[in-house]
Amino acid sequence: MIVFWIAVGVISAAVAGLILRRAARAAAGGGDADSTLPLYQRQLSEIEDLAERGLIAADERRSAHAEAARRLLSAADAAGPAWSVSATSRHILVGLAVVAPVAALGLYLAFGSPGYSDQPYSQRLDQWRAAPPTQLDAPQMAAVLRSVTAERPSDPEPFRFLAIAEMASGDAPAAARALREALRLAPDRSDLWESLGEALMVAAEGEVTPQSAAAFQRALEQDPTAATARFHLARAQIEAGEVQAGLTQWRALLADLPASDPRRPVLQAAIADVAAGPRPTPAPPAGTVGAPEIAAMVEGLAARLTAEPDDPEGWVRLVRSYSVLGDTARRDAALTQANARYADNPQILRELAQAAEAEPMR
Repeated sequence: MIVFWIAVGVISAAVAGLILRRAARAAAGGGDADSTLPLYQRQLSEIEDLAERGLIAADERRSAHAEAARRLLSAADAAGPAWSVSATSRHILVGLAVVAPVAALGLYLAFGSPGYSDQPYSQRLDQWRAAPPTQLDAPQMAAVLRSVTAERPSDPEPFRFLAIAEMASGDAPAAARALREALRLAPDRSDLWESLGEALMVAAEGEVTPQSAAAFQRALEQDPTAATARFHLARAQIEAGEVQAGLTQWRALLADLPASDPRRPVLQAAIADVAAGPRPTPAPPAGTVGAPEIAAMVEGLAARLTAEPDDPEGWVRLVRSYSVLGDTARRDAALTQANARYADNPQILRELAQAAEAEPMR
């Protein structure tokens, strides 16, 4: 690498010196010469030669000669003044042309990393695989797990973990693809069908699409007690206008959840919110995102946290979003769940408390 930069500096200086040398020669040679003047002079000579040989008539000779002479005079009149430069200015320019690449090289040697070797992707991947998983971010973990799935193509577990990492990276479609691969290997696993339904739902910004509903139905076929599938299918019923049917399903799910299940507060808040009936919402100011769009985004965030709850920043955003929307029931439920999950992290608890105090929209 150091040899390369030295070569670049030398070549830059050489090119700059060559350009300045040619410019100095042009100045010394007189900048008032026009390259078209010899052309017109030669044209006049050729006209005279053709006339002497009898190849053009006299009137044609006069006309051509007059036109060539006119162009010659015009070119001569248009010639600019000679370009010149003082010796001092020329020395300054040469000095700058030499100093600039040398200074750049010196700065690189002083503050750069000339001895730092290249890091191809394969080398970085090896480093990530050798590092403890807790030291990797979500995209790095996803890259590691993709290599693991290539090594173990008949094992559904690496694909499941890959889906979790892709979801944490914010790539729900990639998570769905990984889950489909896992289900190809283990089509009778209810948890994989539930995860696929959630990935498809997150990709649709929180909407329970026909594809995600079908995945949830397959989960229930394998396990009728699958809580996540039951929750979202009931929510789809409520959003489709079948409010009482959906509430009945939610209440049945709440009765089946153990008292210690951390999802109970969220479900209780959802039941209370829907049972209270729709609340009028003010129209958003012109040019802003409306309440339905905001609610859809918040619902998508809540769904993603249900699938991958180990995301402290996500919980802070969710609590703040509910606070801004004025949804105190869901805010408190999300805050309770997040506080329980991060009870041993004072920094996150402070951020959650601040998020819960956010002012609601007016």
